[in-house]
Amino acid sequence: MKQQIEINVNGEVQPAIIEPFDTLLHTLRNELHLIGPKQGCDTGGCGCCTVLVNGESRYSCMTYTMTVADAEITTVEGLADGRNLDHIQQAFIDSGAVQCGYCTSGMILATKQLLSINSKPNDAEIRQGLAGNLCRCTGYHKIIEAVKLASGQTTGE
Repeated sequence: MKQQIEINVNGEVQPAIIEPFDTLLHTLRNELHLIGPKQGCDTGGCGCCTVLVNGESRYSCMTYTMTVADAEITTVEGLADGRNLDHIQQAFIDSGAVQCGYCTSGMILATKQLLSINSKPNDAEIRQGLAGNLCRCTGYHKIIEAVKLASGQTTGE
């Protein structure tokens, strides 16, 4: 039976009409029309649906919307300030780490969480921090460079 809830996404409390077992991915894409989180494997194995829930990365395909109704949810759309991209988003663009773009929002949000707990990660720490996110287009070199650029460890030149 459908029910209306309020959900805090990207700093805005919004109404959503959901079924009890709707996933957060379904709610974000189909009810709130946010297309940053992508539908990939639906089993929590690829990371393209990654969002931040109270600052921690979470697979939205594996999260029931009802379980996060009182949480603060951030999608890649919520990182930008109007037309000004977040420094992580800009670093991914500047490093050429966007390729086809399907994994990009998940990679950016995983990077956001990683840098919130480790502001200057080395290559191994970056790989570990992004381990739950798969990219099928690259060898991860440009993605690692984007994280380093976002953390201020390289200049991007």
